[in-house]
Amino acid sequence: MKIAMIGQKKVPSRLGGIEVAVEALAVRMARRGHEVTLYNCRRQTKKKKILRKRRRYRGVFIREIGVPDIRGLSAFLGSLAATLLALPGGYDCIHYHGEGPAAMAFLPKMLGIRTVVTVHGLDWQRSKWGKFASWYLKQGEKSACRFADEIIVLSRAVQEYFLDRYGRQTVMIPNGTTKPEKRTPRQIARWGLEKDGYILYLGRVVPEKGIENLIRAFLEVRTEKKLVIAGSQSDTKKFYEAMQAAAREDPRVLFTGFVAGDELDELYSNCYLYCLPSELEGMPLSLLEAMSYGCCCLCSDIPECAEVLGSGGVLFRTGSREDLSRKLQQLCDHRELVEAARERADEAFFARYDWEKIADQTLLLYRG
Repeated sequence: MKIAMIGQKKVPSRLGGIEVAVEALAVRMARRGHEVTLYNCRRQTKKKKILRKRRRYRGVFIREIGVPDIRGLSAFLGSLAATLLALPGGYDCIHYHGEGPAAMAFLPKMLGIRTVVTVHGLDWQRSKWGKFASWYLKQGEKSACRFADEIIVLSRAVQEYFLDRYGRQTVMIPNGTTKPEKRTPRQIARWGLEKDGYILYLGRVVPEKGIENLIRAFLEVRTEKKLVIAGSQSDTKKFYEAMQAAAREDPRVLFTGFVAGDELDELYSNCYLYCLPSELEGMPLSLLEAMSYGCCCLCSDIPECAEVLGSGGVLFRTGSREDLSRKLQQLCDHRELVEAARERADEAFFARYDWEKIADQTLLLYRG
Protein backbone atom coordinates (compact mmCIF):
# COMPACT_ATOMS: atom_id res chain seq x y z
CA MET A 1 0.00 0.00 0.00
CA LYS A 2 0.88 3.66 -0.34
CA ILE A 3 0.37 5.38 3.01
CA ALA A 4 0.62 9.02 4.07
CA MET A 5 0.84 10.22 7.68
CA ILE A 6 0.01 13.78 8.72
CA GLY A 7 0.12 15.44 12.14
CA GLN A 8 3.70 14.98 13.34
CA LYS A 9 5.98 18.02 13.59
CA LYS A 10 9.32 16.31 13.05
CA VAL A 11 10.44 12.74 12.51
CA PRO A 12 12.92 11.62 13.62
CA SER A 13 12.62 13.38 16.97
CA ARG A 14 11.15 13.04 20.46
CA LEU A 15 9.21 16.31 20.44
CA GLY A 16 6.16 14.45 21.72
CA GLY A 17 4.32 11.15 21.84
CA ILE A 18 2.92 11.63 18.34
CA GLU A 19 6.39 11.86 16.82
CA VAL A 20 7.59 8.72 18.64
CA ALA A 21 4.48 6.75 17.65
CA VAL A 22 4.53 7.85 14.00
CA GLU A 23 8.17 6.85 13.57
CA ALA A 24 7.64 3.50 15.28
CA LEU A 25 4.66 2.65 13.05
CA ALA A 26 6.04 4.02 9.78
CA VAL A 27 9.38 2.23 10.02
CA ARG A 28 7.71 -1.10 10.73
CA MET A 29 5.23 -0.65 7.90
CA ALA A 30 8.08 0.13 5.50
CA ARG A 31 9.83 -3.08 6.59
CA ARG A 32 6.69 -4.96 5.57
CA GLY A 33 7.01 -3.60 2.02
CA HIS A 34 4.62 -0.64 2.16
CA GLU A 35 5.48 2.82 0.83
CA VAL A 36 5.06 5.30 3.68
CA THR A 37 5.44 9.08 3.37
CA LEU A 38 5.49 11.35 6.41
CA TYR A 39 4.49 15.00 5.96
CA ASN A 40 6.39 16.80 8.71
CA CYS A 41 4.87 20.19 9.54
CA ARG A 42 7.56 22.39 11.07
CA ARG A 43 7.41 26.01 12.13
CA GLN A 44 9.75 28.40 10.41
CA THR A 45 10.90 31.79 11.59
CA LYS A 46 13.17 32.80 8.71
CA LYS A 47 12.56 33.08 5.01
CA LYS A 48 13.36 29.81 3.30
CA LYS A 49 11.85 27.36 0.83
CA ILE A 50 8.49 26.12 2.07
CA LEU A 51 8.87 22.67 0.56
CA ARG A 52 12.01 20.59 0.70
CA LYS A 53 12.87 17.72 -1.58
CA ARG A 54 11.56 14.36 -0.40
CA ARG A 55 14.19 12.39 1.49
CA ARG A 56 14.42 8.88 2.85
CA TYR A 57 14.90 7.79 6.45
CA ARG A 58 14.94 4.14 7.59
CA GLY A 59 12.92 3.10 4.55
CA VAL A 60 10.34 5.88 5.02
CA PHE A 61 9.91 8.94 2.76
CA ILE A 62 9.77 12.33 4.49
CA ARG A 63 8.45 15.63 3.12
CA GLU A 64 9.18 18.77 5.17
CA ILE A 65 6.52 21.49 5.16
CA GLY A 66 7.42 24.87 6.62
CA VAL A 67 4.60 26.83 8.24
CA PRO A 68 4.55 30.33 9.77
CA ASP A 69 5.33 30.41 13.47
CA ILE A 70 1.92 31.65 14.64
CA ARG A 71 0.67 30.18 17.88
CA GLY A 72 -2.70 28.53 17.39
CA LEU A 73 -2.54 28.70 13.58
CA SER A 74 0.64 26.79 12.70
CA ALA A 75 -0.99 23.37 13.15
CA PHE A 76 -3.98 24.37 10.99
CA LEU A 77 -1.80 25.71 8.18
CA GLY A 78 0.52 22.71 8.34
CA SER A 79 -2.20 20.08 8.19
CA LEU A 80 -3.96 21.96 5.34
CA ALA A 81 -0.73 22.20 3.30
CA ALA A 82 0.15 18.57 3.99
CA THR A 83 -3.30 17.37 2.95
CA LEU A 84 -3.28 19.37 -0.29
CA LEU A 85 0.12 17.89 -1.14
CA ALA A 86 -0.97 14.36 -0.28
CA LEU A 87 -4.27 14.32 -2.19
CA PRO A 88 -2.74 13.82 -5.67
CA GLY A 89 -0.16 11.35 -4.33
CA GLY A 90 -2.11 8.19 -5.15
CA TYR A 91 -2.29 7.04 -1.54
CA ASP A 92 -4.42 4.10 -0.48
CA CYS A 93 -4.75 5.58 2.99
CA ILE A 94 -4.13 8.95 4.64
CA HIS A 95 -3.59 8.63 8.39
CA TYR A 96 -4.05 11.75 10.53
CA HIS A 97 -2.45 11.85 13.97
CA GLY A 98 -4.13 14.20 16.45
CA GLU A 99 -7.43 16.02 16.65
CA GLY A 100 -6.20 19.24 15.03
CA PRO A 101 -4.96 17.65 11.78
CA ALA A 102 -8.17 15.57 11.64
CA ALA A 103 -10.07 18.76 10.75
CA MET A 104 -8.86 18.12 7.19
CA ALA A 105 -10.25 14.57 7.01
CA PHE A 106 -13.14 15.72 4.80
CA LEU A 107 -10.79 16.43 1.88
CA PRO A 108 -9.49 12.88 1.26
CA LYS A 109 -12.97 11.55 2.09
CA MET A 110 -14.43 13.64 -0.76
CA LEU A 111 -11.96 12.00 -3.16
CA GLY A 112 -12.69 8.48 -1.93
CA ILE A 113 -9.31 8.01 -0.21
CA ARG A 114 -9.46 5.80 2.84
CA THR A 115 -8.99 7.99 5.91
CA VAL A 116 -7.87 6.96 9.41
CA VAL A 117 -7.51 9.23 12.46
CA THR A 118 -5.61 8.42 15.64
CA VAL A 119 -6.78 10.48 18.61
CA HIS A 120 -3.69 10.66 20.82
CA GLY A 121 -5.64 12.55 23.48
CA LEU A 122 -8.47 15.04 23.90
CA ASP A 123 -6.22 17.91 22.93
CA TRP A 124 -8.85 20.64 23.25
CA GLN A 125 -8.77 20.10 27.02
CA ARG A 126 -5.14 21.18 27.33
CA SER A 127 -4.78 24.44 29.23
CA LYS A 128 -2.01 25.86 27.02
CA TRP A 129 -4.42 26.54 24.15
CA GLY A 130 -6.40 29.76 23.70
CA LYS A 131 -10.09 29.91 22.82
CA PHE A 132 -9.63 29.68 19.05
CA ALA A 133 -7.16 26.80 19.22
CA SER A 134 -9.40 24.86 21.62
CA TRP A 135 -12.39 25.46 19.35
CA TYR A 136 -10.44 24.33 16.30
CA LEU A 137 -9.28 21.15 18.03
CA LYS A 138 -12.88 20.37 18.95
CA GLN A 139 -13.84 20.81 15.28
CA GLY A 140 -11.12 18.32 14.40
CA GLU A 141 -12.67 15.86 16.82
CA LYS A 142 -16.08 16.31 15.19
CA SER A 143 -14.55 16.04 11.72
CA ALA A 144 -12.93 12.72 12.65
CA CYS A 145 -16.29 11.37 13.81
CA ARG A 146 -18.02 12.46 10.63
CA PHE A 147 -15.48 11.73 7.91
CA ALA A 148 -12.88 9.19 9.07
CA ASP A 149 -13.36 5.61 7.94
CA GLU A 150 -11.75 4.47 11.18
CA ILE A 151 -10.85 6.22 14.44
CA ILE A 152 -8.08 4.79 16.60
CA VAL A 153 -8.01 5.64 20.31
CA LEU A 154 -5.33 4.73 22.82
CA SER A 155 -7.35 4.02 25.95
CA ARG A 156 -10.72 2.70 27.08
CA ALA A 157 -11.56 6.04 28.70
CA VAL A 158 -11.29 7.88 25.36
CA GLN A 159 -13.14 5.06 23.62
CA GLU A 160 -16.04 5.51 26.04
CA TYR A 161 -15.93 9.28 25.52
CA PHE A 162 -16.46 8.98 21.76
CA LEU A 163 -19.25 6.46 22.21
CA ASP A 164 -21.07 8.55 24.83
CA ARG A 165 -20.50 11.95 23.20
CA TYR A 166 -20.93 11.10 19.51
CA GLY A 167 -22.26 7.56 19.38
CA ARG A 168 -19.17 6.75 17.33
CA GLN A 169 -17.50 3.35 17.48
CA THR A 170 -13.72 3.47 17.66
CA VAL A 171 -10.91 0.93 17.64
CA MET A 172 -8.57 0.80 20.62
CA ILE A 173 -4.95 0.26 19.59
CA PRO A 174 -2.51 1.40 22.29
CA ASN A 175 0.94 2.86 21.85
CA GLY A 176 3.83 0.45 22.15
CA THR A 177 7.34 0.03 23.42
CA THR A 178 10.33 -2.24 23.01
CA LYS A 179 12.51 -4.00 25.54
CA PRO A 180 15.52 -1.72 26.07
CA GLU A 181 19.08 -2.32 27.20
CA LYS A 182 19.78 -0.74 30.58
CA ARG A 183 22.71 1.68 30.78
CA THR A 184 25.16 2.56 33.51
CA PRO A 185 25.20 6.24 34.61
CA ARG A 186 27.95 7.86 32.57
CA GLN A 187 26.69 10.91 30.69
CA ILE A 188 24.17 11.87 33.38
CA ALA A 189 27.04 12.13 35.85
CA ARG A 190 27.55 15.65 34.52
CA TRP A 191 24.37 16.59 36.39
CA GLY A 192 25.65 14.93 39.55
CA LEU A 193 23.27 11.98 39.12
CA GLU A 194 24.00 8.42 40.21
CA LYS A 195 22.04 5.18 40.26
CA ASP A 196 18.96 5.32 42.53
CA GLY A 197 19.85 8.86 43.51
CA TYR A 198 16.91 10.66 41.89
CA ILE A 199 13.20 10.68 41.12
CA LEU A 200 12.47 11.20 37.42
CA TYR A 201 9.77 13.09 35.57
CA LEU A 202 10.19 12.96 31.79
CA GLY A 203 7.90 14.76 29.37
CA ARG A 204 6.78 18.17 28.20
CA VAL A 205 6.73 20.87 30.87
CA VAL A 206 3.11 21.97 30.53
CA PRO A 207 0.43 22.65 33.17
CA GLU A 208 -1.74 19.57 32.55
CA LYS A 209 1.20 17.28 33.35
CA GLY A 210 0.84 18.19 37.06
CA ILE A 211 4.44 19.36 37.37
CA GLU A 212 3.64 22.21 39.75
CA ASN A 213 1.92 19.72 42.05
CA LEU A 214 4.95 17.39 41.82
CA ILE A 215 7.48 20.11 42.65
CA ARG A 216 5.53 21.45 45.62
CA ALA A 217 4.92 17.92 46.92
CA PHE A 218 8.60 17.02 46.57
CA LEU A 219 9.70 20.12 48.48
CA GLU A 220 7.91 18.65 51.52
CA VAL A 221 9.69 15.27 51.27
CA ARG A 222 12.61 14.54 53.58
CA THR A 223 15.16 12.86 51.33
CA GLU A 224 18.60 13.41 49.86
CA LYS A 225 17.40 12.17 46.49
CA LYS A 226 17.00 14.68 43.69
CA LEU A 227 13.97 15.44 41.56
CA VAL A 228 14.86 15.52 37.86
CA ILE A 229 12.49 17.37 35.51
CA ALA A 230 13.58 16.21 32.05
CA GLY A 231 11.73 17.91 29.22
CA SER A 232 11.23 21.16 27.36
CA GLN A 233 8.48 23.74 27.24
CA SER A 234 5.79 23.47 24.55
CA ASP A 235 4.28 26.89 23.85
CA THR A 236 4.56 27.34 27.63
CA LYS A 237 7.74 29.34 28.19
CA LYS A 238 6.24 31.39 31.03
CA PHE A 239 5.04 28.24 32.80
CA TYR A 240 8.47 26.62 32.44
CA GLU A 241 10.14 29.68 33.97
CA ALA A 242 7.57 29.74 36.77
CA MET A 243 8.35 26.12 37.64
CA GLN A 244 12.07 26.89 37.72
CA ALA A 245 11.38 29.82 40.04
CA ALA A 246 9.23 27.65 42.34
CA ALA A 247 12.12 25.21 42.82
CA ARG A 248 14.96 27.72 42.87
CA GLU A 249 15.51 27.60 46.62
CA ASP A 250 15.91 23.80 46.71
CA PRO A 251 19.13 22.49 45.10
CA ARG A 252 17.61 18.99 44.95
CA VAL A 253 15.39 19.98 41.99
CA LEU A 254 17.12 19.78 38.62
CA PHE A 255 15.80 20.89 35.21
CA THR A 256 17.75 19.18 32.42
CA GLY A 257 15.82 20.50 29.44
CA PHE A 258 15.14 18.20 26.48
CA VAL A 259 16.98 14.85 26.54
CA ALA A 260 17.36 12.06 23.99
CA GLY A 261 19.69 9.23 23.02
CA ASP A 262 22.10 7.85 25.61
CA GLU A 263 21.15 10.48 28.21
CA LEU A 264 17.51 9.43 27.96
CA ASP A 265 18.38 5.74 28.29
CA GLU A 266 20.58 6.45 31.31
CA LEU A 267 17.91 8.53 33.05
CA TYR A 268 15.36 5.71 32.75
CA SER A 269 17.89 3.00 33.62
CA ASN A 270 19.11 4.54 36.88
CA CYS A 271 16.20 6.41 38.47
CA TYR A 272 14.98 5.37 41.91
CA LEU A 273 11.42 5.82 40.73
CA TYR A 274 9.57 7.45 37.86
CA CYS A 275 6.73 9.89 38.61
CA LEU A 276 3.98 10.97 36.21
CA PRO A 277 1.53 13.34 37.97
CA SER A 278 -0.57 14.15 34.88
CA GLU A 279 -4.12 15.42 35.07
CA LEU A 280 -4.71 14.76 31.34
CA GLU A 281 -3.26 12.08 29.04
CA GLY A 282 -4.08 10.18 25.89
CA MET A 283 -1.73 7.29 26.50
CA PRO A 284 1.55 8.27 28.17
CA LEU A 285 4.45 6.94 26.11
CA SER A 286 6.90 8.00 28.80
CA LEU A 287 5.09 5.73 31.28
CA LEU A 288 5.31 2.81 28.84
CA GLU A 289 9.01 3.49 28.40
CA ALA A 290 9.62 3.75 32.15
CA MET A 291 7.86 0.42 32.71
CA SER A 292 9.86 -1.18 29.90
CA TYR A 293 13.03 -0.26 31.85
CA GLY A 294 11.58 -1.92 34.95
CA CYS A 295 11.16 1.37 36.84
CA CYS A 296 8.99 1.70 39.91
CA CYS A 297 6.29 4.11 38.72
CA LEU A 298 4.22 6.55 40.80
CA CYS A 299 1.32 8.01 38.81
CA SER A 300 -1.87 9.99 39.19
CA ASP A 301 -4.95 7.79 39.21
CA ILE A 302 -6.45 9.06 35.94
CA PRO A 303 -7.82 6.09 33.93
CA GLU A 304 -5.19 6.43 31.20
CA CYS A 305 -2.35 5.95 33.70
CA ALA A 306 -4.08 3.34 35.85
CA GLU A 307 -4.86 1.26 32.76
CA VAL A 308 -1.20 1.07 31.73
CA LEU A 309 0.20 0.72 35.24
CA GLY A 310 -2.03 -2.13 36.41
CA SER A 311 -0.43 -3.68 39.47
CA GLY A 312 3.05 -2.58 38.41
CA GLY A 313 3.34 0.59 40.48
CA VAL A 314 1.69 3.06 42.86
CA LEU A 315 -1.17 5.53 42.28
CA PHE A 316 -2.01 8.76 44.09
CA ARG A 317 -5.15 10.89 43.98
CA THR A 318 -4.99 13.20 40.95
CA GLY A 319 -4.33 16.79 41.94
CA SER A 320 -3.72 15.99 45.63
CA ARG A 321 -0.38 17.45 46.71
CA GLU A 322 -0.78 15.90 50.16
CA ASP A 323 -1.32 12.37 48.80
CA LEU A 324 1.53 12.73 46.32
CA SER A 325 3.91 13.98 49.02
CA ARG A 326 2.89 11.14 51.31
CA LYS A 327 3.45 8.50 48.62
CA LEU A 328 6.81 10.00 47.68
CA GLN A 329 7.93 9.96 51.31
CA GLN A 330 6.75 6.38 51.76
CA LEU A 331 8.64 5.16 48.71
CA CYS A 332 11.80 7.07 49.65
CA ASP A 333 11.70 5.57 53.15
CA HIS A 334 10.89 1.99 52.11
CA ARG A 335 13.13 0.69 49.37
CA GLU A 336 11.46 -2.74 49.57
CA LEU A 337 8.28 -1.21 48.11
CA VAL A 338 10.25 0.15 45.17
CA GLU A 339 11.98 -3.20 44.58
CA ALA A 340 8.66 -5.04 44.69
CA ALA A 341 7.20 -2.74 42.05
CA ARG A 342 10.24 -3.22 39.82
CA GLU A 343 9.85 -6.99 39.95
CA ARG A 344 6.24 -6.87 38.77
CA ALA A 345 7.24 -5.92 35.20
CA ASP A 346 6.83 -9.12 33.19
CA GLU A 347 6.66 -10.48 29.64
CA ALA A 348 2.89 -9.95 29.53
CA PHE A 349 3.54 -6.19 29.56
CA PHE A 350 5.75 -6.38 26.44
CA ALA A 351 3.27 -8.66 24.66
CA ARG A 352 0.46 -6.17 25.33
CA TYR A 353 2.41 -3.12 24.13
CA ASP A 354 4.45 -4.58 21.26
CA TRP A 355 5.02 -2.16 18.37
CA GLU A 356 5.21 -5.04 15.87
CA LYS A 357 1.74 -6.26 16.78
CA ILE A 358 0.42 -2.69 16.87
CA ALA A 359 1.74 -2.01 13.36
CA ASP A 360 -0.04 -5.13 12.07
CA GLN A 361 -3.32 -4.10 13.72
CA THR A 362 -3.07 -0.65 12.15
CA LEU A 363 -2.40 -2.08 8.69
CA LEU A 364 -5.53 -4.21 8.99
CA LEU A 365 -7.55 -1.02 9.52
CA TYR A 366 -5.97 0.52 6.44
CA ARG A 367 -7.10 -2.44 4.36
CA GLY A 368 -10.63 -2.11 5.70
